[in-house]
Amino acid sequence: MAEKFDVIVVGSGFGGAVTSCRLAQAGRSVLVLERGREWSPETYPRDPGDDWIWNQDDPARRNGWMDLRFFDDMIVAQGAGVGGGSLIYANVFVEAQPWVFESGWPSGITYEGLREHYETAGDMLQAQTIPDNQLTRRFELVREAAGAAGYGDRFRKVPLAVSFSEDWNYGLDDPHDQRWSKRFVNRHGREQGTCIHCGNCDVGCPVRAKNTLDLNYLAAARAAGAEVRALHLVRGIVPIAGGYRVDYERITDGGLVAGSATATRVVLAAGSLGSTELLLRARDEAGTLPRVSPQLGHRWSSNGDFLTPAFYSERRVEPTRGPTITCAVDFLDGSRDGERFFVEDGGFPNLIGNTVGELATTASKLGGVYAVAFAALGRAARNSTPLEHVMPWFGQAADAADGRLHLGRPWWRPFGRSRLLLDWDVSASQAAVQALIDTHKLFSQHTGGLALEPPGWTLSKDLITPHPLGGCAMGEGPHDGVVDANGEVFGHAGLHVADGAVFPRAVGLNPSRTIAALAEHIAAAIVGGRTGAPA
Repeated sequence: MAEKFDVIVVGSGFGGAVTSCRLAQAGRSVLVLERGREWSPETYPRDPGDDWIWNQDDPARRNGWMDLRFFDDMIVAQGAGVGGGSLIYANVFVEAQPWVFESGWPSGITYEGLREHYETAGDMLQAQTIPDNQLTRRFELVREAAGAAGYGDRFRKVPLAVSFSEDWNYGLDDPHDQRWSKRFVNRHGREQGTCIHCGNCDVGCPVRAKNTLDLNYLAAARAAGAEVRALHLVRGIVPIAGGYRVDYERITDGGLVAGSATATRVVLAAGSLGSTELLLRARDEAGTLPRVSPQLGHRWSSNGDFLTPAFYSERRVEPTRGPTITCAVDFLDGSRDGERFFVEDGGFPNLIGNTVGELATTASKLGGVYAVAFAALGRAARNSTPLEHVMPWFGQAADAADGRLHLGRPWWRPFGRSRLLLDWDVSASQAAVQALIDTHKLFSQHTGGLALEPPGWTLSKDLITPHPLGGCAMGEGPHDGVVDANGEVFGHAGLHVADGAVFPRAVGLNPSRTIAALAEHIAAAIVGGRTGAPA
C-alpha cells in the first residue's frame, strides 16, 4: 500500500521549501521528495575527485552538487540537494520591481499583492546588506565605475541572505580563518556562523553564514511535522480518487528502488526544468495528465544572465574574496539603449585554495612538527587570491522569454528514452544581453580595465544561466498559461506548480525572492481554501 499524505511537495528549493513549511504549519501532513542529497559543511565537495556533478542520465552513480544541462546555445546550472538552488546561488535576495507585473501575469498577481510575501520571505532568510566595514574590492570597483560613467545614483547594495558580524573586518590576523566566525543558534534551532568572506558561497559555506533553506524554511517545515526525503527522484504523477499518486525511485547503494506515495494535493517545485519535464512526461508519454495546457513548455527564459571578465593590470580585484555578489547598478527602467538590465559585481570560489586548505587541515591533525608546517600551509591557502586582477562583471537582462521546452531525441542520440530539449532563438533577446555586456565594457574602461567579450557569445551567441524561468507559466486560462494565479494546473485540480517555472516573463534580476514570495502566495491560497480539490 502506498503511503498517504495530505500534500506531497516535489523539490526543496525556494518554491518547495516555502510551500512545505506553510502547509505543514497549517496542520497538513506533508512529504517532501528531493532528488539530491542532504549536504553539510562536512560533505561539501572540495577536492577534484569529490562528487561535484549530478548526472540526470545516471543519478544512481552520479548524484553530486550541481546539475549542468547542455542545450543548443544554452547551458543551465542547477543545485541538487536539500535546499535546492539556495545551495549554489549567490545569496542575492532582491525583490522584482513593479514594472515586471504590469503585463504578462494573470490579474491575481500584482506587486502590491506580493509585497507582504516579499517581506515575510526576507525575514525568514534574514536578508541584509554587507556592512560598511566589510566592503570588498569588487564593491569599491563597481561604485567607482558607476560614478565615473555618470550613473552613481543607480548604484546600490543588494540584500543578501547572509549572516554578518560587525566585528569582522579585513584587518584581522588571517581574517578568513574560521575562528573569526561567531557561532549562534538561529530562530529555527539550527547552528550557524557569521561570514568570514572566504568566497565559497557557490560551493557551500563552511561556517554556515549563508542562510540556505535547510536552515530556515525547511527547518520550520520539519519542526511542524513535514518529512523530507533526500535522494528520491519523482518519475510520474497519476490521478486517483481524491488526489494523486506520485511514483518515484529512491537512490540507494548505487541503485534505484521504485516506490510511491499518495496525497490529496501535489505541489511541483522541481525548478523550471524539473517541473516542466514532469508535466510533459505525464501528458505526452504516460498520458496520466491529458488536460495540461498546450502552453506547457512555452515562455521559457534564461533571465538574461551574463558574465563578462575584465582584466586590470594595475589593480587588485580579488574576485575570490567576500560574498559572491554584494552590489548592483540598476538599469531596469530601460533608460539605457531602451533595454532593461541589472549590473552586478561577480565572484567565484578559490577551488585550488579550498583543496590545499582541506589537505592542510587534515594533515595538521597529525600533531608535532606537522601541525606547525601545515598550519602555515593552510594560512597561505586561505589568503591566496588567484586571478586577483580579474573582475567577473555579472548581471541579468530582461530577455524575451520566448524559449520552448519539449521532449524529443537529439540528432546524436536517436534511440532510447526521450530527453528534455530546448528551442532557443536569441534574436529577440540579443539587444538586451548586448546592452548589459556593453555596460560591462563601459564600466571597465572607466576604471582602467579591459573587458573581453566571451567568444561563445561573439561567435555563436551561447549563454549560461543559473536562473532558468518559465515552462509552466501563470495565465488567465489554458489559452495563455499552464497554471492559474494560485499555481494550480488548469484542468487538474489539486495539482500545483510553485517555483520559477510559473514565471511568464523575465524579471531582469535575481529571481529567488520572487519565487519565494509567489510560493508564499500559493501556499496561502491552498490553506485559505481558494483552490480546487481533486474529485
